Amino acid sequence: MTYEKTIGYFDTLLKMLHPFMPFITEELWQNITERNAGDSIMFATLPKYETPTAEEEQLISMFEAAKNVIANIRTIRAQKQMSPKDAVELDSVGCNPLESLCCVIAKAANTSCIKCVNEKEGVCASFIVGTTEYAVPLGDCINVEEELQKLETDLKYQEGFLMSVMKKLSNEKFVNGAPAQVVANEQNKKATAESKIAALKEAIAALKA
Repeated sequence: MTYEKTIGYFDTLLKMLHPFMPFITEELWQNITERNAGDSIMFATLPKYETPTAEEEQLISMFEAAKNVIANIRTIRAQKQMSPKDAVELDSVGCNPLESLCCVIAKAANTSCIKCVNEKEGVCASFIVGTTEYAVPLGDCINVEEELQKLETDLKYQEGFLMSVMKKLSNEKFVNGAPAQVVANEQNKKATAESKIAALKEAIAALKA
C-alpha cells in the first residue's frame, strides 16, 4: 500500500513538472513503473485540482508567512550590506505563530537564534508579517541617520496609505454596496497599516533615544 501510494505521488508530480522539464520527466516516468509500448507522459491525463482542506489551507498560509519572513530577512541583509554567510538573530515580538517552521526559516535565512520577546531591544530592523512583528538586532551594522531617513519615509508612505483606506471605509456607499469580502480586505489593510505604523514609530523612537 505504501509503495503504491509513493509511486502514485511521484507519478502525479512528474505529470505536473513535465511542461517545464519535458525530457527528464519522461525518462523518470517511463522507469518508475512498468509501461505499455507506446506509452508516454505526453499523453497522460493531468491530475485534477482538488480544493484544499482547512488543514491544508492553514499549512499553505503558514508557509506563505514563513516565505515572507525569509524574504524580509534577506532584504534587511541587502539593505544593511550584511554578508549572507553571517548568521543573524530573529526576534518575534509576542508569540511566534511560525514556531513549527523555525527550522525552515533558520535554514533558508541563516538565523542563529529565533526567540520570542516581549518588546524589541536596542537598534534593530523590524518588519510585519500578518499581524506579527519581527525584528533583526543590528548592533553596530547600521548608519543611524540613513536608517532614520528610510524609516521616516516609510512612515509617511504608510500613513498616506492608511488615510486612503480610511477614506474608503468611511464612505457609506462603498461599505454598503461593495461585496463583504472586499470590505473585509480593506479592513485587513487598515489593521496591517496600523501595525506597521506603530512598529515604525517605535523603531524611530529607539534610534532617536
